[in-house]
Amino acid sequence: MQNSLLILTGHSKGLGRAILDAYLQKDEFEIIGISRTKLGLNTPNLTEISMDFSEIGVMEDAFTRLFPLGDFKQIILINNAGWIGEVKSVGNLQVKDLSSQISINLLAPMCLTNAFVAAFRNTKARKTICNISSGAASKPVEGWGGYCSTKAGLEMFTKVAAKESKDPKLRYFSVAPGVVDTQMQDEIRQADSQDFPQIERFKNYKKNGNLSSPESVAAKIVYLLENQDRFQDVIQDVRNFDLP
Repeated sequence: MQNSLLILTGHSKGLGRAILDAYLQKDEFEIIGISRTKLGLNTPNLTEISMDFSEIGVMEDAFTRLFPLGDFKQIILINNAGWIGEVKSVGNLQVKDLSSQISINLLAPMCLTNAFVAAFRNTKARKTICNISSGAASKPVEGWGGYCSTKAGLEMFTKVAAKESKDPKLRYFSVAPGVVDTQMQDEIRQADSQDFPQIERFKNYKKNGNLSSPESVAAKIVYLLENQDRFQDVIQDVRNFDLP
């Protein structure tokens, strides 16, 4: 039986960790997890690679480790790593933080998507690239200038790549996960109300139990990837479908 390969960024916490845990239950998957921090799990089908996506220059040298060749049944890349960045209004943003945010949220998944296509273009495996997006990709939010812009850029890049693709065995998805109970939400709740007028609404999401669990969102993403014929559009939002 052929194995399948999952390449997952931001696997060490939040939604990425929940996606990792879901695929660790699938014995047929070999998993490459890429984050700044390794989990150190004693799991034979998991290879962890430490990488800081804010240092975009180091990525190209690692591509041979990130995209191993093999006789795989299917190969999935999930670009999950992301950073909310500074929650500040335009005029108060720091250039260094903006640069890191663009590298993590946009340049890294663009480079990984490009390298994935180049590495596996001649394989017979079924291939999927799933870029984790956000509702902020299409909705301006005060204080989220960098985050909204990078997610919008990634969504458009995904649509362009899908339009260009001539490979019938390659699918692209840009998936909005909804409002998930992760460290990112905690960082958002710490923002200054002067920079983020919607802060009370986000505090109430937590207070009223309106945040989705990482595990429930991960289950929907896994369902989408396992039932791709039911999802024809590149742009997807987990809030628009339920598990059977």
